[in-house]
Amino acid sequence: MPKQLMTFQVNGETREVAASPTHTLLEVLREELDLTGTKHGCELGHCGACTVLVDGEPVLSCLLLAVEAQDAAITTVEGLARDNNTLHPLQLAFAERGAAQCGYCTPGFLVSGVSLLTRTTDPSRDEIKDALSGNLCRCTGYTKIIEAVELAATRMRETQQPVPSSRSRRNRP
Repeated sequence: MPKQLMTFQVNGETREVAASPTHTLLEVLREELDLTGTKHGCELGHCGACTVLVDGEPVLSCLLLAVEAQDAAITTVEGLARDNNTLHPLQLAFAERGAAQCGYCTPGFLVSGVSLLTRTTDPSRDEIKDALSGNLCRCTGYTKIIEAVELAATRMRETQQPVPSSRSRRNRP
């Protein structure tokens, strides 16, 4: 199948790429745009390792054709850092709480957690569990991951960081 020119807004930058219209967003991000933080996991939408934000909502990039994401605002784990290359409070909390072991699932958890923290500044433990329920980790017991989200939420409330708006999207983990 011939390649098609596609335009994406990825991590705040306009990116053009020629890719097969049958490629998933995951394939385009990793193979064409060299954004390898988003991981290939199960490729069936069960593990959450490929989670990215599309128009502010978590999406399983292994289930979304790249052509469906054209002109959408896409944020990968590489785009979570602030403009001055300061890590997102959730990234810092993950490091401080030891919430990552092998790290393979970490990008999906970070992206899903950031999505939650943009919607609410004071999530309950149940809300955190629900927001992260589409992500699987085979190394941890999830406790440190949940604690990291709680710590980041506390710090974000203390610094009164603004909550950006988001729009609904399909293939939500």
